[in-house]
Amino acid sequence: MLLRSRVRALRHGVLATAVVLFVCSVVAFFSWLSYSDDRDLLSSMTSREVGSVVSFDGGAVEVRWPSGSARVPYEDGDRVVGKQTQVAFDPADPSRAVIPGADLLLETDRALGGVTFSVAVALLVVLAGLVRLLLAVRSVRAEPVTASVRRIRVQSGLMVRSWLEIDGRVERWLPVYYDPVLVTLPSPVDVELRGGRVVVADGVTIYPSGRPVHKHPRGRRVDNPAQPDPETRAPRGLLAQLRVDAVFLVPAPIVGLFWAYVDGSGFTGWITATVIAAALGLWWGAFRGSDPS
Repeated sequence: MLLRSRVRALRHGVLATAVVLFVCSVVAFFSWLSYSDDRDLLSSMTSREVGSVVSFDGGAVEVRWPSGSARVPYEDGDRVVGKQTQVAFDPADPSRAVIPGADLLLETDRALGGVTFSVAVALLVVLAGLVRLLLAVRSVRAEPVTASVRRIRVQSGLMVRSWLEIDGRVERWLPVYYDPVLVTLPSPVDVELRGGRVVVADGVTIYPSGRPVHKHPRGRRVDNPAQPDPETRAPRGLLAQLRVDAVFLVPAPIVGLFWAYVDGSGFTGWITATVIAAALGLWWGAFRGSDPS
């Protein structure tokens, strides 16, 4: 029973983590391809001269220097018309040139940022999961004590979580990952408490989804009945978890729009940020212990 409970608790988190890692790997791969192409193009521009920006038209500026001229894609190029600037160009093909602030340089920076951001998100997600897992395993090995608890559901914003209200000299509230046994848990009920974090109730191990707190969690509270109906059918399986986690997909397009506006990356940036935000939303629900009951 303990093994099955552990598998149930881990499966949801592993799936959500896998989604984030897959999305991050895809974004990092395409960002790296774009960065490599831009870097190769820039590496061919080995010559340097000082030139002047003479005009702006069709999203590109006309740049002239003593040994050549070129049209350089430049967003809002009208603000640099008439100014002198450093020019980097390919000596074999002077029409391939770039100046500070040109679109090519911005796209190269964005592509490299996409790689580093994706790698950083993936590492943080994996690290957070490992820390949570190690703390739970350490608590399981601790000596058990008997405690009286009540299961409550608390909705705060988009998140609905299960908490165990632990009686004692100092009342505590422990957030826990959802398990179907919570739905039919009497209130109150005596359980085994291991390490102050892991609860064994009715032979089922219930793992913590955060640290215990000494203040009542914020949000709308719903208490378990004193004697729940044993025939109550509790939601089970990953599909039930994903249905309740789907609410975290709602903010993703808005996050993507904000990112595209700040970064100036347009539709591509919006799609990329939306997908990453959606994957992180699913992971956040799993990591925090969303409750589908």
